Parts: sequence; structure tokens; C-alpha cells
Amino acid sequence: MTDKLTVSVLGTGIMGAAMARNLVKAGHAVRAWNRTRAKAEPLAADGAFVADTPAEAVRGADVVLTMLYDGPATLDVMGEAAPALGSGALWVQSTTAGIDSIADLAAFADEYGLVFYDAPVLGTRQPAEAGQLTVLAAGPVEGRQTVTPVFDAVGARTVWTGEDGAAGSATRLKLVANSWVLAVTNAVGEVLALSKALEVDPQRFFEVIDGGPLDMGYLRAKAELVLKGGLSPAAFAVGTAAKDARLIVAAGERHGVRLDVAEAGAERFERAARLGHGDEDMAAAYFASFSEGDAG
Repeated sequence: MTDKLTVSVLGTGIMGAAMARNLVKAGHAVRAWNRTRAKAEPLAADGAFVADTPAEAVRGADVVLTMLYDGPATLDVMGEAAPALGSGALWVQSTTAGIDSIADLAAFADEYGLVFYDAPVLGTRQPAEAGQLTVLAAGPVEGRQTVTPVFDAVGARTVWTGEDGAAGSATRLKLVANSWVLAVTNAVGEVLALSKALEVDPQRFFEVIDGGPLDMGYLRAKAELVLKGGLSPAAFAVGTAAKDARLIVAAGERHGVRLDVAEAGAERFERAARLGHGDEDMAAAYFASFSEGDAG
């Protein structure tokens, strides 16, 4: 048994809400906040305290967990929380923030005496709800006995990448992993779009690759969402995928690597969003292959 912790969860969208619920289930006291309060209010029925402001949410917290849209949004919210942050509190930063933002977030932690953990997660709605995320974490050894119960509550395993959260090693690994996930997602959409254009039954394609090295569960799961109309609610939204794809492209550019597939993928996600699919599952990038109304 671990001691009960007070955990502040800032950001209760698809991922943050699921993580907050699992923290409550694990026996921790959860103080939740979201910019749109309606997204946080259902957590009250699960036993979480829903705060009106970030400052109210973090007051007295042992661990502050952020799961917000991006790095600038996280810095803004933590700035609002600043008056109530306790020196020595542990900050688990789980937003996919990108390389450029990690230094700013770490500097904020240093300014307010917070112990900073760079800890993005791999997984979407379903593994988040089941507490089966993979946590990629970097931060000092001396605080790990406190953050480990938090990671255990939200994830199936934790992969430690280093002892300095400010170095961004966990975020860098997350971007590498996401580059694969987003590329495969876009490939699924193009396979289905080309099948439609050439009047090929997609099931024939699945028969051809069945059981071989080109077959994969992720391909079939995302294809099913498109073919059977299961794009809402999103496991991971098109708009968020576009944001992550741009972070991947920027990371490559910063380090002198040209990522043509990631660049094209970002454009596809953005095009799908412009066509009205931004809040749907990222498999809806499929619609980027068609002019408006032509995917029927």
C-alpha cells in the first residue's frame, strides 16, 4: 500500500479525465480543473473535487499533473496556478508539449521550486480509461517514490528515460513514437481512399495481408472506425493529431532532419479539420483524400 496522495489534475479532456478517474480509483485525493468546467464536473460523481481555478486545484497538492493542449497552454495555466503552488511539490508534465516548450516549463518549475518530471504518455482514450497507458518519464530519482503511485494508477508501465526532466528525453521519445503512430494513421486513410477510388473492396486488401508481417491490429482498428462510422467520440482527435504532427516536423527541422512524411501528414490532418472533422478520431484523416462531400 502506498500513502494517499493529493493530486491536482489540470486539464480534463479525453486523456486527463480518464487519468483523474483512475487516480481516484487508486485511492488518491484528486483536485481537478478544466478551462471548460463542464468537462471536469462529471468527475465529482467519481469522488474528485472540481476546482474553479488552477490555483484552487493545486493548493495543498503533493503532485500536480498537467494534461493540456500544448506547451504554451500549460505555461499559461501554471502561471494562473502560481500563487498557490507549494515549494517542493512535484510537477508531472504529461502534455505533448514539444521540444521547444520543455525548457520553458522546466524554467517555470525551477522558479517556483517545483520538482519537474517530463512525463508524456502513449495511448488514446481506451487505454487511458483502462489505466493502461505507457508513461515515458524523466526526472530526479529522489522524488520517484512519490510519483510512481501516480504513474501506476494511470499506466500499465513506466519507461524511465533520464534523471533530468529539463533535458526533454521523455518528450523526445514521445515525438519519435508519435511520428510512427501518425504516419500509420494517415496510411490507413489513404489505403481506404484508394480502395474506394479503384472500386476495390477493402476486405480484399485485409485478406491479402492477413497474418503476414504487413498485418497489424492498429491498421484494422482504425480502418473499422472509418468503414463502420465509429469516429465519434474520438479516441484521439484530428485537431490534436495535427498539432502533434507539427511538433514532430519542428523537432526534425531543429535537428537538421527533413521529415517529408510527417510534413505531408500534418497537412492531411489540417485539411481534414478544415473539412469539419477536427473533433473526430484521427482516423478521419481519411476524408482529406476527397473534396468536400465526395467521400460518401
